[in-house]
Amino acid sequence: MELLFITLGGIILGLGARYLLPNRDRHGVILIPAIGAAVSAVVWVALTWLGWAWDGGWIWVVSLVVTAVVVVVADILIGRMRKEHDAERLELLLSGRVPLPE
Repeated sequence: MELLFITLGGIILGLGARYLLPNRDRHGVILIPAIGAAVSAVVWVALTWLGWAWDGGWIWVVSLVVTAVVVVVADILIGRMRKEHDAERLELLLSGRVPLPE
């Protein structure tokens, strides 16, 4: 049951990052919340396997802080890479040197 709650927390953190950070127009609606859900679940399970008590406070804090950091970094990096790729593609299209599909 706690895994469900921590995954929901990861989704909420992902939604927060999606709508509070400036790159929301550069990726899909579900991408960042899905990353948050996956990271929170993986961190929670890893800490549980390491012997951290599921009813302790630190497992919650560490899982949510790691998730928050990952979703912020993912949002920034995905947005930056998408912006660069879009600019390169636009320049290629405007130059008339578009490669033909194979």
